[in-house]
Amino acid sequence: MKFRIDLTVESKKEWVEAVINDFDTFLQDHADCERKASAMALSLVAKYPNRTEIIPELIETSVEELEHFRDVYAIMESRGIQLSHEIPQDMYIKQLLQICRDGRNERFMDRLLLASLVETRGAERFRLVYEALEEGEMKQFYHRLWASEARHGEVFVKMALNYFDEDEVYNRLEEMKQKEGVILDKLPIRAALH
Repeated sequence: MKFRIDLTVESKKEWVEAVINDFDTFLQDHADCERKASAMALSLVAKYPNRTEIIPELIETSVEELEHFRDVYAIMESRGIQLSHEIPQDMYIKQLLQICRDGRNERFMDRLLLASLVETRGAERFRLVYEALEEGEMKQFYHRLWASEARHGEVFVKMALNYFDEDEVYNRLEEMKQKEGVILDKLPIRAALH
């Protein structure tokens, strides 16, 4: 069984350049994304409390994402960067949510697979940031995040396989991967994770 997702579209070189050229803005967005990732994992616990097999791992993921937020915020503090008053709408996430199906079980599967795609895309982008940064603490920080996000991408696929047939999971994941690639390709280039 394969847990790692192969994305259909790579992030553009222009995206990396935008991030490196406006790293403070990227850090603000990165902090927002870590907060949302933590909240998303806990929202799955709240919406599906009967899915007891995955609750401990969802809690662990939420805590880890919150630790990432803490670490990004510490970097922001050291650079004199404040958090945004409001978290702006993430068009990437909004469009991905629109491809989630209705129906309790279908939506549950799609939300897990969506989380897997988002984490895998985060890992890909953190790797690109890591590769673009000069040697130093920031480069090492993004190396650690890259590994963590890659692991999270696999965790949500494993969670889905607790409840759904393997063929069903992988067929739906393939559909969602294709749509994610189209969504990503049409996003404007900006100094943000998505």
